[in-house]
Amino acid sequence: MPTRALIPPALRAACEMACMSPGIAADGFVFLTGVTGASADGTMPQGDVAQFEACFTKIAAVLTEADLTLDSVVEMTSYHIGLRDHFDVFDAARRAHLHAPYPAWTAVEVAGLRRVGAVVEIRVVAALD
Repeated sequence: MPTRALIPPALRAACEMACMSPGIAADGFVFLTGVTGASADGTMPQGDVAQFEACFTKIAAVLTEADLTLDSVVEMTSYHIGLRDHFDVFDAARRAHLHAPYPAWTAVEVAGLRRVGAVVEIRVVAALD
C-alpha cells in the first residue's frame, strides 16, 4: 500500500500553509500529527473541556479520511500543560471517545506547546485493519 496523506477538507488550507499533513497512512497504520484544540483558522477554544472535545473531533476527522473511527486507535500520547490540574477532566473526555479495547496511552507533562493557549496536544497511531 502506498503512503498517502490524510487531510480533511476543513484543514486543507491550514495544512498547505504549514507544509504538513495531519495524518499519513503507511504500512497498515495511520500516524497523526499532534492535534490541539485549535480550529482550522487557528483560534483556540476557551476552557479545558472545549479543547479536549475539539482534539478528539479533529482526530476523528483525520481518521475518517482513511475510513476509520476512533475505535481504530492503538496508541495515544497526550502532552499536557497543567496535567494534574485537568487530568480527571481529560480522562473523562478520553473515556467518552475511546472504547475497549483501549489504546496504549502515555500522558506527559510539558512546559509548553506550539499553539498559544493550548493545554493539550494529542498524537495517535491507528491500525488500518
